[in-house]
Amino acid sequence: MNRIARLTLMATLAFVAVGCDDDDDMMTPAAVDIVATAEAAGSFNTLVAALDAAGLRTTLETGGPFTVFAPTDAAFDALPAGTVDALLADPDALAEILLFHVAEGSLASGDVASTPLIVTLNGQALMIDAGPTVNGAAITSADIDASNGVIHVIDAVLLPAEETITDIAAANTDFSTLVGVLDQAGLLPTVSGEGPFTVFAPTNAAFDALPQEDLDYIVNNMEVLVDVLTYHVVAGRVFSTEVVGLSSATALNGDDIAISLDGSTVLLNTATVTATDVQGSNGIIHIIDEVLLPPDLVLPSSS
Repeated sequence: MNRIARLTLMATLAFVAVGCDDDDDMMTPAAVDIVATAEAAGSFNTLVAALDAAGLRTTLETGGPFTVFAPTDAAFDALPAGTVDALLADPDALAEILLFHVAEGSLASGDVASTPLIVTLNGQALMIDAGPTVNGAAITSADIDASNGVIHVIDAVLLPAEETITDIAAANTDFSTLVGVLDQAGLLPTVSGEGPFTVFAPTNAAFDALPQEDLDYIVNNMEVLVDVLTYHVVAGRVFSTEVVGLSSATALNGDDIAISLDGSTVLLNTATVTATDVQGSNGIIHIIDEVLLPPDLVLPSSS
């Protein structure tokens, strides 16, 4: 689905209560589409204007089904002064934000509450916590049906990640070794690129746990270094909810990473995943406690 099709989804925020008297034998009128529902509510004027500015009206009127987490006018008003006007003048940036509020399928509030994350149409995921809250925003009204989906009203505008995978790693001192060897191998531009990628990121401690002769061999042989580093990267966004259902994933170097579960612990080969779903604008990071070694790699310590 293209960006315009996905953004139009956001118009879904408004809600219309339609029904008939319990004593009336007439059937309840059918729900209207997401955009019409938003317009009728009267409290989603900024959202509807944003959908129009991004060219998404038709998609939200005719596409779907979608689930829309719809910020009210008050939520947009709470953004820093000038933000809304700037976004309305930048359709691409506006589209990314709006798409971050929309997911495919019609997810009722019970479905939302029972999942740890929901992947949105801009590719990034919303984190669901107790309440439930959506990336920290409270759901103030739920399960508003439209003919092409469902709306959950929220009290804040959700903002997707803007930093790249490289930006995130460079800002964390626990990844200084990883960033250094990526730079040495000339791969920083790759993991800063459009992607998206999933990076299984070893910490400094993971590199330090390698025998020194093996670490020296890896970093002093460019072909080996590139092979090892690209063995930590998978094309696309593979969120934790998907990882646990896989038995393997093919890395960019062409080799498979074995995936298994030990109770609630996720193992990649023998490495433990210690943190998951660190999101960047071009992918996600899962943190691991060992350096992954390609299956055919022969290291000095094993000779």
